[in-house]
Amino acid sequence: MNFTTQTKTLVVITGPTAVGKTELCVKVAQHFNTEIISADSRQFYKELAIGTAKPSTEEMQNITHHFIDSHSITEDYNVNDFEKDALATLAKLFQKHQIVILTGGSGLYIDALCDGFDEEVPGSNQKIRTELEKLYQQYGIETLQEKLKQLDPVFYTKVDLKNVKRLQRAIEVCMLTGKKYSNIRKGNKQNRPFKILKIGLNREREELFDRINLRVDLMMEQGLLDEVKSVVKHKDKNALKTVGYTELFDFLNDNITLEEATEKIKVNSRRYAKRQIGWFKKTDDYTWFHPKNKEEIIDYISLELK
Repeated sequence: MNFTTQTKTLVVITGPTAVGKTELCVKVAQHFNTEIISADSRQFYKELAIGTAKPSTEEMQNITHHFIDSHSITEDYNVNDFEKDALATLAKLFQKHQIVILTGGSGLYIDALCDGFDEEVPGSNQKIRTELEKLYQQYGIETLQEKLKQLDPVFYTKVDLKNVKRLQRAIEVCMLTGKKYSNIRKGNKQNRPFKILKIGLNREREELFDRINLRVDLMMEQGLLDEVKSVVKHKDKNALKTVGYTELFDFLNDNITLEEATEKIKVNSRRYAKRQIGWFKKTDDYTWFHPKNKEEIIDYISLELK
């Protein structure tokens, strides 16, 4: 990567779902006259808008956002692909901007761009994914947990054992490479030819949970159910095995009522937010702010750029 100077800075602004990342990032981007890279692993997909809380044209306020609506749900696009593509995009953006903003709530994707992987993580294998999905549907999550424990006992102790998607992906990589997933993602940071400044956004738990509940109600009013119906034929895709979609697939399969599905989305969104906060707070890399403190955040970035 040929960046013009070593003083270019990637400003990471992240935090849990519904904390207020979009609005704050747009304001910061306007102040520094720059562009935004999205590291939200579901906002890549054109077909997913309401359930991913994708920013509208109005919310973007003429600030260019990269990696939103960049792919179709029919494509296989993983974190390794994102790392390569985002680095290439950054190389171009740093030719005209002193700073670029990276935002989103997908910690794995943020870490990939900032730190890289020690080895190339292989793409997906539909046959293996289908087998693992059948295993999960027939015998439950405990079978996946046990399989990962056998293949990679180290990663087994680190992964969220309730996250089906993460379990399946780790097993898939182990089966494809014959190596332990923990060896592929050792966590050794790669040197990037730019400075990285990490900012975390958070709110008091009650305030955050109220915002999550309100957002879910708004999503339902905006037509989330119709969006879910439109992608039901792709429900085996990893991007759809997530909060807001799986609950409504259950409703469409007559397993629960619409009211129950809506309440489950709220509960699971709150749990997801707690996991996100845990992910970002596992290191001391982040400086934390309330999203309302825009001027304080801008002053902090400005000071770090000197």
